[in-house]
Amino acid sequence: MELVLRGGYLQVEFVENDISPKELVLLAVDALEAKKGQDIIALDLSDVSPISDYFLICTGSNSRQIRSLADEVEEKVKEKFGRTPRSIEGLGDNSWVLLDYIDFVVHIFLPETREFYSLERLWSDARRLQLPVYP
Repeated sequence: MELVLRGGYLQVEFVENDISPKELVLLAVDALEAKKGQDIIALDLSDVSPISDYFLICTGSNSRQIRSLADEVEEKVKEKFGRTPRSIEGLGDNSWVLLDYIDFVVHIFLPETREFYSLERLWSDARRLQLPVYP
C-alpha cells in the first residue's frame, strides 16, 4: 500500500507485494542499459547488512545522463510494478543520484564521484549479482 498525492487529494494505492527485490533490480538494470548506463553492477547485501537487499551501482558520463538514467529507472519501476522511491537524493547536484526503494537502492555516479566513494570496495563482502549480458 502506498499513499499518493493526486489532484490535491491523498489517495491510497495498493501495490503487489509478491515482487522480489531481485526482479526490481533486474528491471532497473534494463532501464539503465536502455539509457546507456556504464559499468552497472548489483551487490547483494542481504547477508551483510540490514539496510537494503541490493545496491545497484551505475556510472553516467555527465550530469544530464545521470538525470536521464534516474528518470528512466523511476519511470520503468513505477510503470511495471507501481513502486516509487521512498526518497531521491542528489538531483540538484547530479554527480551522484540515489533512488531508495528500501529493498534496493540505485546509485548513479559521475566517474570521478564513483571512484571517490568506491562503494564496490566499501561493500566488498557483498556478493555480486549476475546480470544479463547486453549487446
